[in-house]
Amino acid sequence: MATPPSTQPQDPQQLPPPPLKVDLEGQTKQALEQEIEAVDFSKRAQWLCAAMLGANDGLLLTASLMMGVGAVHKDVKTMAITGVAGLIAGACSMAIGELVSVYSQYDIEVAQMKREDKNGSLGIEEMDARKEKLPNPWKVVGVSALAFAVGALVPLLAAMFIKGYKVRLAVVIVAVSMALVGFSGLSTVLGKHQW
Repeated sequence: MATPPSTQPQDPQQLPPPPLKVDLEGQTKQALEQEIEAVDFSKRAQWLCAAMLGANDGLLLTASLMMGVGAVHKDVKTMAITGVAGLIAGACSMAIGELVSVYSQYDIEVAQMKREDKNGSLGIEEMDARKEKLPNPWKVVGVSALAFAVGALVPLLAAMFIKGYKVRLAVVIVAVSMALVGFSGLSTVLGKHQW
């Protein structure tokens, strides 16, 4: 005679855990496998920060300069010349500022590594790994100047082909506002921001 199955619960240690049917974080197996690949975002942060600051500064500084000078001389040519002068001066200024800033950071980090190396607290592998993470001042300079120029081109191109002064101002304001939103979105995408 067969014994009926027991209705008493079995020992919980003997039972396997129930399978998860709900993916709590909304991730698939493929997404989890992709996360395993380690990405060092600190290298990207240096040039991305310089690019976003440069683009936003170029955008706002050039637009402000063009509108300020345009209030006195309302012709397109004067606004365009002012915008080009602002682009050149601003790109050079941003590049020099970034060079001083990032090179100072570079010098400080190298000096700290040398102190730690003399004390013997750094191994060769750790020293090489830290050298790889040092900021590249020249890369940041180029990115900053280029981004400033790109940002400055937005109000320049928006204003160049419009004859009426009030319409030109309105177009510059709309173009600059849209570009600010676009640069923010681009920063989010390049920074791989996860919402």
